[in-house]
Amino acid sequence: MGFLDLPGLGKAHYHEYGSGSKPMLAFHGYGMTGKQFHVLEKSVLTKYHVYGFDHFFHGESKLSGWAENKITAGMPKTMVKAYVEEWFKKHGRQRFSVMGYSIGANIALLLVEEYADLIDDIILMAPDGLSTYKGFHFLLHQPIGRFFFRQVTKSKWLAPSLLNNLKKTGFIDASLHQIAYNEIDTPQKRQDVYYTLNLIRLLKPDAVKIAGLINQHHINCTLIFGKDDNLFPKTAAEPFINMLDDADVHEVPLGHWLVVKQLDEYLVNLPA
Repeated sequence: MGFLDLPGLGKAHYHEYGSGSKPMLAFHGYGMTGKQFHVLEKSVLTKYHVYGFDHFFHGESKLSGWAENKITAGMPKTMVKAYVEEWFKKHGRQRFSVMGYSIGANIALLLVEEYADLIDDIILMAPDGLSTYKGFHFLLHQPIGRFFFRQVTKSKWLAPSLLNNLKKTGFIDASLHQIAYNEIDTPQKRQDVYYTLNLIRLLKPDAVKIAGLINQHHINCTLIFGKDDNLFPKTAAEPFINMLDDADVHEVPLGHWLVVKQLDEYLVNLPA
């Protein structure tokens, strides 16, 4: 474990694990920490030494000097480079790989935009960032949606009601509903949802540019989707997939809750 002092942001906490020798910077999904990929012990962790970062408002990472109006304005994309530049200061400038799950994929993809010539592999699981998710776009970029999102996070009953309706209409499944409900059952958790999603609202990768860089630099690209994932399904990512020369794409019998032991077993049993 350790911390990186990210200029203009704060302290980013990271977890180190994995028996492999190849360094990998990893970014988790909402409500988790940088330890999330620990379950991939037979597959990913035998190949890589993972540096799993806690998102801000998660784990031990702490923003410094950011008032609410600055948080809701969003973190500029240029600040993502600080993760790698500060990591280089500790470990030396070298080749590395990246991994991201769900909202964490945005940061992994942005690092490809900036460091494609130094990246060996990218692994994305149920990734955000490859297409525009209309629900998030409405809540984070449309004035009415932003107002509604703020009101939901202040209310004890609006957030549960919204989740129940999303489940009824099939936007989320029962397992994702339960996970999300556990993240909004206190005022602090609701505030953290609001702050987290607003902080990263500007971190939108350029999918066309990234696909070109992956092809140009022959980055090994693995994309994993859940067959029952209604949040970030494979269908939404197909335009990106079709731009890649040689992607390794998998659709596994899981929902959005993808980083689990079953995924590890699936990956380790793939034909060589």
